[in-house]
Amino acid sequence: MGEFKVHRVRFFDYMPSGIRALAFNQDTERMAVARMDGSVEVFHCSDRFFQEKIIPGREQFGIEGLSWVGERLFSAGLNGGITEYDLTNQKVKYTIDAYGGPIWTIAGNQQGTHLAVGCEDGTVKLFEVNEDNIQFERNLDRQKSRIVSLSWHPSGSKIAAGMMDMIQVFNVETGHSMHRMLADRGVGTSRSKECVVWSVVYLSDGTIITGDSVGMVKLWDDQTGTLIKSHNVTKCDVLALSNEDSLVAGTSEGIVVQFQFVSMVLGKDDKEWVRTRTFRNHTHDIRAVSILVSGMDAQLVVRPLLDKIEERSAASALRKIHFPHRRLVACARKSGLMLFQYPGHLELWRLGESEGKGEDDIYAVSPCGEWIVYSTASTLRLYRLHCDNNNISITKISKLPKVLSSANQLCFSSDSSHLFSASAQSSVHLVSISQSGCKFVGTLKPKSGSHQAIHLLAASEDGKWVASANSDHEVHIYNLQTRKAHCTVPIYSSAVTAMGIHPATNCLFMMHADQQMFEYSIEQKQYTDWSRTVQRKGLHRLWVERDTPCLNVMFNPQNPSHVILHDMYMLCIIDQSLPLPDDKTQFYNQLTLKSLTEEQRKSHSHAFKVCKTFKDILCVELMPDQSLVVVERPLEDIATQLPAPIKQKKFAT
Repeated sequence: MGEFKVHRVRFFDYMPSGIRALAFNQDTERMAVARMDGSVEVFHCSDRFFQEKIIPGREQFGIEGLSWVGERLFSAGLNGGITEYDLTNQKVKYTIDAYGGPIWTIAGNQQGTHLAVGCEDGTVKLFEVNEDNIQFERNLDRQKSRIVSLSWHPSGSKIAAGMMDMIQVFNVETGHSMHRMLADRGVGTSRSKECVVWSVVYLSDGTIITGDSVGMVKLWDDQTGTLIKSHNVTKCDVLALSNEDSLVAGTSEGIVVQFQFVSMVLGKDDKEWVRTRTFRNHTHDIRAVSILVSGMDAQLVVRPLLDKIEERSAASALRKIHFPHRRLVACARKSGLMLFQYPGHLELWRLGESEGKGEDDIYAVSPCGEWIVYSTASTLRLYRLHCDNNNISITKISKLPKVLSSANQLCFSSDSSHLFSASAQSSVHLVSISQSGCKFVGTLKPKSGSHQAIHLLAASEDGKWVASANSDHEVHIYNLQTRKAHCTVPIYSSAVTAMGIHPATNCLFMMHADQQMFEYSIEQKQYTDWSRTVQRKGLHRLWVERDTPCLNVMFNPQNPSHVILHDMYMLCIIDQSLPLPDDKTQFYNQLTLKSLTEEQRKSHSHAFKVCKTFKDILCVELMPDQSLVVVERPLEDIATQLPAPIKQKKFAT
């Protein structure tokens, strides 16, 4: 595999923000996730749950709910506003005030015509969804307490609302309450506390299902307004419910409970909702569940339900998403600096001297030695870094070209003479930078006319080429000498998660969310022979079944046949001079290979060299001195910084 001096970094204190709400779009197979810092993420469920888009937000907005209306996404929160997102350019489109105080819940009807929000002042407000905006239509009958949860009947004619101690059913056309169902406060000392109906689901057959603070999942009949059945799920709160063909309930003790609508007697049509399975994948409050996805303070858990599993495959495996599917660490390879991206600030570190291979020395570095650039949702900032031994000063570049208002991706040329800024409509702005300032050079636009945002940029070492990848799965390559589009890589069905241009061959190496890899010759405008061999022979089963995307593609100048990749769990060197492993080949990791004899190692030799020495990896970079910088964020460290979970009495403790 090769011997590397390792700088092992474990003090990047990145903390993923807690998950507040989930919304699944069945038509587009997209999952929207709202976090406590106000950001919204969109995952492509049929593409290995790749994190396709990230829309930055502000924590003080306090998102409480998400709702899809067709392909449009809305949120509402404690600031009292309803927000629609521009998913193409990954930003807030607009926010309007509902004038009902804090909003606790939002839901759209299946017809895509209306949104309903539940407010602090006890009103359910209806908004008509127009082509470019939403417009207030009317209030339903006002209640005495805040509206905590909402669900439309699939017909769009009725709405069930959960609140303190009761559930109300409204007729949407008249706006009046049809039924009022009282929620039981429980027994003992809990009877003095209000029962909060945290979640409600309205089924097509008229059944209303609720989850409450007493720990009950209850089924109600909307025709008679009576209780059908109760399930005592937990002694704590049932915080979230979701329904597809199965019902899923999330609790404040980190448990997810599945219910299924099944026949109680074989061969008969009489069915009941029965508790069938309990998942214990969380340690903290589960604030949101949707179809087969549940969320907690630091992770998204994807697990197929019992009635969804047909055969064992990569798609049916338990999947835990801890970190963003993008890089939070930028590395200046030539100057030995590292930049850590936190939600509200950046940290710059210098790489120290490692005393030997594999030592746990803790050092770090930043992007592009002399320059630092960052972008928020509305502004872009460029700074010049002055380093004189341990004396460091930063100068802000005040006059920037007007086109640099904000960026989805930023990338420097290898000689730091140019900055590439990915802007709206899949275009890339090219800016030259020097000690005297920066100057706009031109804009690179794709011939496809795509409006989707760019999520990856890669520049060639010789300064001739730059490649961009967008959410339409398009990869465009531009000639920097002519400043024109050179070619477009054939579109593949899965998103590109990492890519890089080989410094010797100028071939673009791409990794996709489904773990497939492609190598494309930029000069010849076609896939390389090696890439065609990979597609013809196929990749090893254990490689394809990995559930985390590759985050970086690197190359070893001292060994041009080596391509270096990493994801959250492993570091891999692909030696293109060796044969590909087939499914009959043992996919040994390096520790296992070291235990074999020399003759056995030769017989098992193949192109993939996998190292699992490191874990919870955020970044790996190969430095010019052949040292590796590995940034880890141990999950146990994240867990210790989360709020304490509900204490549970366990046997013999």
